[in-house]
Amino acid sequence: MNEKIHHGRNIKRFREMMGIKQEALAHELGDDWSQKKISLLEQKEEVEDDLLRQVAAILKVPAEAIKSFNEETAINFFNSSFNGQFSGVNYHTTFNVNPIEKWVEALEENKKLYERLLEAEREKVEILKKVLEK
Repeated sequence: MNEKIHHGRNIKRFREMMGIKQEALAHELGDDWSQKKISLLEQKEEVEDDLLRQVAAILKVPAEAIKSFNEETAINFFNSSFNGQFSGVNYHTTFNVNPIEKWVEALEENKKLYERLLEAEREKVEILKKVLEK
């Protein structure tokens, strides 16, 4: 199973799981970024390490998760788990992450991100009003 992992598709998956829009991710990456550029990024099979780390930090996921997530492997894992084929491994002690807590944390981060984005948009509107008044 030497299947190539598609970084861009994984970025899109994690972004969507976190409820973050392309525009918001672009805003967090900086002035050089736009929704269109995020769309193009999500089409790239391989993303440069520095950029991958930046995106991962914004999405609050490890960069390695984006680099290595394989949907087929994940589906096979969950299918075998739900079919009772645990092979003697105690998954309750293997994973100490409470997904609900992580989800709530992600929602709070998203709320802060959207508030910053909204504030930036308000500032733009005020600047435009001042320019139009002159």
